[in-house]
Amino acid sequence: MTNTLLDWKPVSPPPRAPIDGRYVGLQPLAVTLHGDDLWHALQGPDSDSALWDYLPYGPFTERSTFDSWLQDKQSSSDPLFFTVIDKATERAVGLLSFLRIAPADGCIEIGHIAFGGAMQRSPASTEAIWLLMSLAMDDLGNRRLEWKCNARNARSMRAAERLGFMQEGLFRQHAVIKGQNRDTAWFSIIDSEWPQCRDALQRWLSPENFDAQGKQRQRLEELRETRQ
Repeated sequence: MTNTLLDWKPVSPPPRAPIDGRYVGLQPLAVTLHGDDLWHALQGPDSDSALWDYLPYGPFTERSTFDSWLQDKQSSSDPLFFTVIDKATERAVGLLSFLRIAPADGCIEIGHIAFGGAMQRSPASTEAIWLLMSLAMDDLGNRRLEWKCNARNARSMRAAERLGFMQEGLFRQHAVIKGQNRDTAWFSIIDSEWPQCRDALQRWLSPENFDAQGKQRQRLEELRETRQ
């Protein structure tokens, strides 16, 4: 990009408000409403065994500690946490957030993603992230959407690339997490790239993209490539 003045005005920060989708809804985190379901989804017998491997907190062996952690996240505005509600069961099945919110620069990140085992590799997990992506880029008008993860977290890196984020580089020895070094991989989508990502995500999430057994007809990456 050339060094020219931008026709730019700061955007609004994301509201602490519900977001409705087809498979899931996002609600601002509320411990009294969501605590029981989240404890079951994230720490119960059917939870994802690898969930806490690369997060800077957890796992939680005691419910009281988990609730205290949720209480702290509930009151935060950056990160701004949302609970994922499965619309079929009306139960809370995961968490995710906006963070590093910079309205003056039009830059915002999605992270702190913690999904229960039932959400793994499902349309619901993709839609939950899509709802935040669309809010950030379409409704709020940010210029840049970020995704960061431990460079050893192959699952998170694959998810970023599948969603259309481009890897920008590696921050070596960026942090110490749970006593271990963290090299951080940085990914982003900028506003000029967003329409292609948005189109592919909308087409992938469409009911027409799934057969009677719920199997996808086209992969998200294929849909994005067909519109290049």
